[in-house]
Amino acid sequence: MLYRKIEKTIEEHLKSGSEKILLIDGARQVGKTYIIRHVGQKIFKNFIEVNMIADFMGDRLFAGIKTVEDFYLQISMFAGDKMKNKEDTLIFIDEIQVYPHLLTLLKFLSQDKRFTYIASGSLLGVTLSQTTSIPMGSIRKVRMFPLDFEEFLYANGLNGIAIEAMRKKFERAEALDEPMHNKMMDLFRKFLLVGGLPASVNAYLETRNIQAVREIQSEIHDYYAADASKYDEEKKLKIRRVYDLIVSNMESKKKRVVAQNIENKKGKIFSDYADEFEYLVSAGIALHVQAISTPVFPLIESTGKNLLKLYLNDVGILTGILYGNNIRAVLDDEKSINLGAVYETAVASELIAHGFKLFYYDNRSKGEVDYLVDDYNSLSAVPIEVKSGKDYTVHSALNTFVKNEDYHVKKAFVVSNERSVTQNGKITYLPIYYIMFFNNNEPDAKNLQF
Repeated sequence: MLYRKIEKTIEEHLKSGSEKILLIDGARQVGKTYIIRHVGQKIFKNFIEVNMIADFMGDRLFAGIKTVEDFYLQISMFAGDKMKNKEDTLIFIDEIQVYPHLLTLLKFLSQDKRFTYIASGSLLGVTLSQTTSIPMGSIRKVRMFPLDFEEFLYANGLNGIAIEAMRKKFERAEALDEPMHNKMMDLFRKFLLVGGLPASVNAYLETRNIQAVREIQSEIHDYYAADASKYDEEKKLKIRRVYDLIVSNMESKKKRVVAQNIENKKGKIFSDYADEFEYLVSAGIALHVQAISTPVFPLIESTGKNLLKLYLNDVGILTGILYGNNIRAVLDDEKSINLGAVYETAVASELIAHGFKLFYYDNRSKGEVDYLVDDYNSLSAVPIEVKSGKDYTVHSALNTFVKNEDYHVKKAFVVSNERSVTQNGKITYLPIYYIMFFNNNEPDAKNLQF
């Protein structure tokens, strides 16, 4: 099976005896059900799983559940022989967003303490915001993403020893030797093609057939588009339109969402579509990067411009849309092909999966910097520039940015195809694959470093 980092989080929580119910949030097809089932069956003698989409499409046994007793009664109809006690019985509520009232019920299930529970779903941010009684203090919500690059390396046969050796090189600001660099770049380019959706990765590992991979990615992309537009009858056409525009926005120079293009109506502004953006981001199928013109730590306090970039949640879906079955466009680093949007999508996916809130620098006179993240050690904003071509040292906006004393910049990074690790003033140049070792270091995060 595929190695997933979240397995450790799930197992530790279920073994901790915590009274909070773990709620795994994330887009569909990222592997939530599979990994919860794997961990649950491994550590609990009695594993009970109920899928609320299946129930909604069938008998709707849980549609009218209001009390803990009624919930147990319905569970007992098909799994009564497995309902033992808290220590050896896990009840897994899958796709819980189908019945928002069950989110409220989690509080009472937690207080009842009769069994151990775990739940999963998509669009939980929006569902919780619309829930009349949010079970604060009773749930622990953790977001799950497609495989990141490190997990992709494990899937392709690299072991922990090799990855930890690379991590130490990164920490010491040292480059890999030429053969290892070439191997890593080859795997990174394959990651750009395959992406991190488990079904795509498994198809690649089993067949090495790009057409098989692309068929899966196309199906999931279509599924996401249909799924995203069914949550709100009034807004579904606009949600679908915003989602469909993500790829074309990525191919434009600015890459940002242009409000007037969504419905081709002049006078439309960013705030007119705030709910639609929230749906896509909460569903996990779009990643958002907010604009900042005054990048002072903490960055969230500086957001105010109604500018936004949206990225697809999986780089493999993007390369499938852009290049189809032609793998040479990515593997051969064709000079005529600009992979900027592809590299940016991969980096955005990595950083968000590693706990960062993403921003970008936007200044009409000074230009743009691809990403800004908070560094809690230096209490400053850290700019990150992504380069896909040979001119990785050309970045006038970044140069101006780091020289601005008002911004209190301590360090900046440029990631590219270049093997060497070098430093020029505050700017450190790193190979693109080292982005897998960038981890958020908020004060409450454990064992993380930047």
